[in-house]
Amino acid sequence: MGQTIIEKIISHNIGAESVKPGEIVTVAVDRVMLDDIMIPFIVDKFHEMGFSKLWDPDKVVLIYDHLVPASQLDDTRHYKVGDEFAKKYGIKNIHRSDGICHQLMTEAGYVKPGHVVFGTDSHTTTYGCVGAFSTGIGYTEMAAILGTGNLWVKVPETIKIVIEGKLPEYVMSKDIILRIIGDLGADGATYKALEFSGQTVDEMTVSSRMTMANMAIEAGAKCALFTPDEKTAEYCEIELDKYQKSLFGDGDASYCKVMTYRAEDFVPVMACPSQVDKIRSVSELKGIKIDQVFIGSCTNGRLEDIQMAARVLEGKRVSSFVKLIVTPASRKVYEEAAACGAMKTLAEAGAIITHPGCGLCCGRTGGILSDGERVVATNNRNFLGRMGTSKVEIYLASPAVAAMCAVAGEITADVSQ
Repeated sequence: MGQTIIEKIISHNIGAESVKPGEIVTVAVDRVMLDDIMIPFIVDKFHEMGFSKLWDPDKVVLIYDHLVPASQLDDTRHYKVGDEFAKKYGIKNIHRSDGICHQLMTEAGYVKPGHVVFGTDSHTTTYGCVGAFSTGIGYTEMAAILGTGNLWVKVPETIKIVIEGKLPEYVMSKDIILRIIGDLGADGATYKALEFSGQTVDEMTVSSRMTMANMAIEAGAKCALFTPDEKTAEYCEIELDKYQKSLFGDGDASYCKVMTYRAEDFVPVMACPSQVDKIRSVSELKGIKIDQVFIGSCTNGRLEDIQMAARVLEGKRVSSFVKLIVTPASRKVYEEAAACGAMKTLAEAGAIITHPGCGLCCGRTGGILSDGERVVATNNRNFLGRMGTSKVEIYLASPAVAAMCAVAGEITADVSQ
């Protein structure tokens, strides 16, 4: 019997010939990510467990991204606790306002194909874009890893998603993953691996794959996986070895479900308030007035996202009384977008451009909304209270659609507005 990608990664990690869904195994961890929100709780639990040293400081990455700049009095406590912990235990991989954790983990080279990675944020599934098994955990599990370097996992079943063909113009990978989440439901992939394949997937950039892996958790997935290829190798600045090249789903592997799509059938869609699986085509929502547009986050704050927004906004102006907020996913993305002229285009169109970070997506700095306001956003969640009060309406969309809405002042997928 053949194996799925997740089964190959886990069996290789534990030195077994094969593993089966449902088995409980203990994996050796290749890398962990600690974010600023969770660091005080991780530190308390680490000491409560009686640990006196880290299993490997070089495999630990501490990232300040959610709480920068500080927007509440208690935020600075998180910085202090994190800095003291890093100094005491020799953590050298520290990022202070360099960007969003999930962008930095692959961009800075911490995650490679075939790695087993855990992070204290649910969107740690993002690193599956390069063929890594990555998933979010709580602070208790993270404290245990910091002391031992190991964690038990249950081998997940796999849902195979095959996409063939060429996407229509202005349809992005965000439209694909939203459609898939709508088809699966918010709990339709609970503790399962999503494995993406097909011509459309093969032709995607690593950034587009990141968007899909990032949002896999919104269907409950344990992880999302793409087969490493030459694009992956170039992005990770490595030569793929024999093991990494083998990370594809075998033809005779066992899947709990197979979903097949034609790329040509995808259209611009949105997740409507306040459920991420409440998916509607943009054409059904056309004409709904909006107050704000947000382009950014670990889902859609990369260079290609900003370039797409700039392409739509070239020679246009943001609608009166609509705020367009653009937040690059990292300093590197910010610099690249400035160098290619995309930032200039956005600024001339009337965009408010912020420093890299989580900001508005997690309901912190950078554009919080109030009762009765409506926002079109490119991030990953539209729960009640996510980006302001519980009376804010959040529509999730691609950067292309978000930019079109900013110009029109209402929901639209018409680039000619």
